[in-house]
Amino acid sequence: MTSSAKGPSVLIVGTGFGGIGTAIELKRAGLTDFTILESAAEPGGVWRDNTYPGAACDIPSPLYSYSFEPNPRWPKRFSHQPDILAYLRGVIAKYGLEPHIRYGAEVTEAVFDDGVWRVATKSGETYEANVFVPAVGQLSRPVLPTIPGRDRFAGAAFHSARWDHDVDLRGKRVAVIGTGASAVQFVPEVRKQAERVTVFQRTPPYVLAKSDPAYRGWQHWLFEHLPPTQLLGRLRIFLLAEYATYAMTRHPVLAKMFELRTAQLRRRHIKDPALRAKLTPEYPLGCKRILFTNDYLPALAQPNVDVETARISEITEKGVRTEDGVEHEVDVIVYGTGFAATDFLAPVKVRGPGGRSLQDAWSGGARAYLGITVPGFPNLFCVYGPNTNLGAGSIIYMLERQARYIRQAVERLSRPGVSALDVLPEVEQRYDDEVQARLGHSVWSACTSWYRQADGRVTTNWPGLVTEYDRRTKRFDVADYRVVG
Repeated sequence: MTSSAKGPSVLIVGTGFGGIGTAIELKRAGLTDFTILESAAEPGGVWRDNTYPGAACDIPSPLYSYSFEPNPRWPKRFSHQPDILAYLRGVIAKYGLEPHIRYGAEVTEAVFDDGVWRVATKSGETYEANVFVPAVGQLSRPVLPTIPGRDRFAGAAFHSARWDHDVDLRGKRVAVIGTGASAVQFVPEVRKQAERVTVFQRTPPYVLAKSDPAYRGWQHWLFEHLPPTQLLGRLRIFLLAEYATYAMTRHPVLAKMFELRTAQLRRRHIKDPALRAKLTPEYPLGCKRILFTNDYLPALAQPNVDVETARISEITEKGVRTEDGVEHEVDVIVYGTGFAATDFLAPVKVRGPGGRSLQDAWSGGARAYLGITVPGFPNLFCVYGPNTNLGAGSIIYMLERQARYIRQAVERLSRPGVSALDVLPEVEQRYDDEVQARLGHSVWSACTSWYRQADGRVTTNWPGLVTEYDRRTKRFDVADYRVVG
């Protein structure tokens, strides 16, 4: 791939919402010289990979969808994985992106050399393009805990993001390690099959109920024939998310109101005072991800579910041993232990001019101007990069803004005499100083979570409202860049 009359050539990595959204943004602008590299045999990103029982989105579907492609036929407000995956694949088909996708292309290295990005894949193929757009996300690489003896367990064991559907859980004793966003969805489903479920909890999450009605036929008709009705619903959800973000970042009193609602929910579903105490967080609301579920707390109150808060000391051949010396014998272990959210772009090796390593540049923590561009790495534009995650709201809103910004950069590169754009170090430094200062005073710096590195730096989250991010990414300002002719 080289620069052509259709604009600079672009390599996008990933077929999740970020990669597909960027491809559509380019195509709608007439920039059609792009290729999408996908490591799997099918598109879909995390919605292809996460097939655990009960897998669903915790953001209402009218907002968790592209603004330019509303779906009037969502079956319910909080859609499940098969419906979200079907939506994304339908969008790919509608916009004719299949010819642009190369499946089985797992990227291992990307090197900028002589004005061109050369991208190598595991299969030995090499692609070249003027612009490199990794859209691999923050929540795509499952993490297994470093617990001693993990490989000794004689039964079935797997991560929730790589669910083993060949394992029959009926009548089994199941250990669930972790209580994050995935666990609160699959634990209620596993409990219905298993003889016994033991949930090993390190810290309890804040849980809020969700209003999740099924859409009826008349509502589908209304959304399809009178689109503003669905748009109003989207706007309402958007404003609620902005309100929640404002409460967490700027107004502790408002956050306290949410905290009281979570306590009310625990009292309603958990009658046992000892269990309720185990499930009561002791950190500020929002510091860890707030979880929306109607089934998790009632599931924990069932007689075949135990919540174990003693720390795990090791995995044995028969099960899980905790620090109090008790060995919990189980048949299956499910790890709901999250993702390598702060290891951006890993394990891909990225090198800029002169062989400079992006991993070395990010040795103190990933950072990028607007979460998109990195000094010393020309024509590299990240999607869902550092400090673009949200504590509340739809990440797709953020992805669309990033796609818009990248499209403007590619248009600039289409101009005669412009071969590369490299964000100025002082621009990125000023931006990073501001973002980290704001995050340092936010709730996300108040406890240990996947939002933070071990040294306390928050590399994942955006510190403000999404409307602010929209404003700051609305126009590509070439003055922020060193332009190479």
